Amino acid sequence: MVATLINETPEHIGELIRNIPSVETFSESKELPNTSIPGYSSIYRNSTCEDNLISSLHPSITTVHDSFEIASSLFSKQPCLASRIKLSNGSFGKYESQTFEEIKIRRNNLGSGIYFILENNPFKTTDINHENLKYDPTNSNPFILTIYSHNRPEWALTDITCASYGIISTALYDTLGSDTSRYILKLTESPIVICSKEKISKLIELKKNHDLKNLITIISMDSLEDDDINLKDLAFANQISLFDIKHVEKLGEVNSLTPIIPKPEDNFTISFTSGTTGSVPKGVVLTHGNLVSSISGHLCALGQSPNRVHYSFLPLAHIYERVLLQLCLITGVKIGYPQGPSNLTLLDYIKVLEPTFLCLVPRVLIKLEAAIKAQTINGDSYISGLFKRAIDYKLKNHTKEFQNPPHLIYDRLLNILRRKIGMGKVEFLVCGSAPISSETVKFLTAALNLPKGLYNGYGMTETTSGMSVCIGHSLNVSVGSVSSTCEIKLMDLPDMNYTSEDAEGPRGELLIRGSPVFKEYYKNPEETTKSFDEDGWFHTGDVGYINPKDGNRLSIIDRAKNFYKLSQGEYVSPEKIETIYLSQFPYIQQLFVHGDSLHNFLVAIVGLDSNIHEYIIQKFGDKINQNDAIIEFLTLNKKQFLKDLNESISKIELQGFEKIQNLKIYFEPLTIEKNVITPTLKIKRPIAAKFFKNDIDEMYNEGKILSNGNL
Repeated sequence: MVATLINETPEHIGELIRNIPSVETFSESKELPNTSIPGYSSIYRNSTCEDNLISSLHPSITTVHDSFEIASSLFSKQPCLASRIKLSNGSFGKYESQTFEEIKIRRNNLGSGIYFILENNPFKTTDINHENLKYDPTNSNPFILTIYSHNRPEWALTDITCASYGIISTALYDTLGSDTSRYILKLTESPIVICSKEKISKLIELKKNHDLKNLITIISMDSLEDDDINLKDLAFANQISLFDIKHVEKLGEVNSLTPIIPKPEDNFTISFTSGTTGSVPKGVVLTHGNLVSSISGHLCALGQSPNRVHYSFLPLAHIYERVLLQLCLITGVKIGYPQGPSNLTLLDYIKVLEPTFLCLVPRVLIKLEAAIKAQTINGDSYISGLFKRAIDYKLKNHTKEFQNPPHLIYDRLLNILRRKIGMGKVEFLVCGSAPISSETVKFLTAALNLPKGLYNGYGMTETTSGMSVCIGHSLNVSVGSVSSTCEIKLMDLPDMNYTSEDAEGPRGELLIRGSPVFKEYYKNPEETTKSFDEDGWFHTGDVGYINPKDGNRLSIIDRAKNFYKLSQGEYVSPEKIETIYLSQFPYIQQLFVHGDSLHNFLVAIVGLDSNIHEYIIQKFGDKINQNDAIIEFLTLNKKQFLKDLNESISKIELQGFEKIQNLKIYFEPLTIEKNVITPTLKIKRPIAAKFFKNDIDEMYNEGKILSNGNL
């Protein structure tokens, strides 16, 4: 029997969703008695569901199709997807929304139109994949549709359409590179891509040069005009039918088909992960049931309040933003989109949209932290002193769980800052995707005077996004309690000194089981088998710590695979060290820390921030503007630079062997083009070590450049 969060009739779903218990209710985990076995901790579940894990909001919501059907009924006249109006001068004005009712009509037209153009495609072959390109209410042989675009309403519309018309979706994104894009298109045998207009010629070239025989249709999200005749001819010459989305919707309107109702076990999407080892990405197969479960868990963690507005900033090609889309739909949230692919306009767009919450990643939050510090506490002026006192008050008086300590004067001051950067209506921030330091969480919560704080979560593509979250204004920063949808335990890692018997609480590799956990890796049974044990536990590769003194909340403290063992036998976690340095020293924006078993200290590749000239003026009294000159100057003075870098973390608990002892300085050394970071900005450590081998060898040959007294 399916366990659900709400057990009422469907007519009451809207009212019940609006009255979900407060997020604090779900903020602790419970150790299940008599579940520990040698080598493992006990099993932990959310304190609200010790007996039954939640897999759905309501018995009538078992698929993503069900979810949108109910949402479009509950919120039919409310704003759904929004984008900015382009003005006559080429700039963009206010946001204009399409309602839930309008999106449902477009969904039906687009789904019907897709089948019409595929069934009547002149380039179909006798290949079995093309034989299946027909409307089939039994959904027995679904094909895979590929989405390729920056975030925009048409991306979301396509996703909604696939869920209701028996189509499996996957996604490409620019930072994958052409080789990986070709690999995904070939592996999935995708016959159709819906993309933004500027991607069309690239896709045609991929087919032309790499024998992508199954690709026979491209739909442009942008209008195709008369002057696009050459593009249409190029597509036709390469056996591709090219349409724009408005044309397809019109064809669907006059050739209407009813939705194909999916089942919970049906595949919803294949989400390709960006691996850090340099191998080809793995396609994580997620079912409708996985998504429905994840939506339920997110609603318990983030709650619901009227008139929420979401800014879709993180890539929809990744599962984090994808689940947020579905969560926003079922709760009637208005979603605003950027007007182009650049993510540098975050603050510009939120000033216009006025979102009520923002979901971001650590690197964005660290940059935001540095920018706020530069405008507030970094200085000797009266205003800087006032901000220091205001932020210190918030930090020192935060003594009660889930509460923001009020102050008549300081609240007014900090709210001015909130409004200035477009966050005047932001109730809370959400952080996920990678580790973030507790100092960054606490500073941003205080400086932005967030009413509901900063929620720090943990999840993976394989767990359909977040499976735990630390509620805003928690006294101790962690990744919080396990979701109401799954259960966890820790496996001993004796070589790394992590065991379930540790005095302060169990530590070990995090294992997860439950309805959000993925089905399989696409066409990769070997990797699928390696990821699960015989009892169905998924092995994450992350090292967790469960704090029995803090509601059995989870912290991610290391990687079971991403660690260095130094020559003296000490283990170090480079990700933890990088996060701490980046959050405390505002003049760097990238950091790659390296160590190995042949040496007893760490070295680093440092990427300078654009505000580095401020440091040079403050420290040396020199004004240098050219990047090459800045690098040359700091390289000559790198002992002082490293000393200041290490002193910036003097209040952080890092052991001496965890601190950097030599470095090389660059502007933006870590780029996707160099293949040393993933599209989600995670470092590919084996590849980065090889790429920077000469620099690393040079630093180790030079040795430590600071005396022990300056560690």
